[in-house]
Amino acid sequence: MSAFDSFGKELMHSYPREDWRKALFKIPLVLWRMGLGPMMGHIFTVITTKGRKTGLARRTVAEYFTMDGKIYVACAFGPQADWYKNIAEDPYVTVQTWQGAEQMAASRVTDDEELLAIVDVMAERNPVMLDWYFKSLDIIPGPGDILANKERVYIIRFEPTMEPTLFPLEADLAWLWPVIIFFMLKHRRQHRD
Repeated sequence: MSAFDSFGKELMHSYPREDWRKALFKIPLVLWRMGLGPMMGHIFTVITTKGRKTGLARRTVAEYFTMDGKIYVACAFGPQADWYKNIAEDPYVTVQTWQGAEQMAASRVTDDEELLAIVDVMAERNPVMLDWYFKSLDIIPGPGDILANKERVYIIRFEPTMEPTLFPLEADLAWLWPVIIFFMLKHRRQHRD
């Protein structure tokens, strides 16, 4: 096993409890808040759950896939993930993509046929991520081993609902762009002089 594979397996197996790893996972949320959601939202989704302890909005960013008009996300840390624990408590979430925000009901995929079908979609779009996901679970990425170990596979389906959900993540930091551009131009002028 290479050092990269070992690092990737450690990163995928252990839930981020250290501050630096938590911060790493928050960067996409900051970028979304800076107004980059329409660009990022073609690959990533923001999932807003209700905190199971506080009732407050909790958000995570994850790569998503679509099949038959539904959104699917592989939950890398399975039952350890706080967002998964939140949806287990209250499955009604807000999901944001490049198309905007939508009220959704979350549920874990357990049907063999659906599981294999979405794995095929994931493999077609991002085989590296899917291979990494299955390696972190010690599963050989093939139908037999996936189904034999499906209790360890956490793929979540999101379907539209009329149930109320929390407010979506806003682009409340978009105002930073003019400030960043101003300082970049100022710095550039100082270097030219």
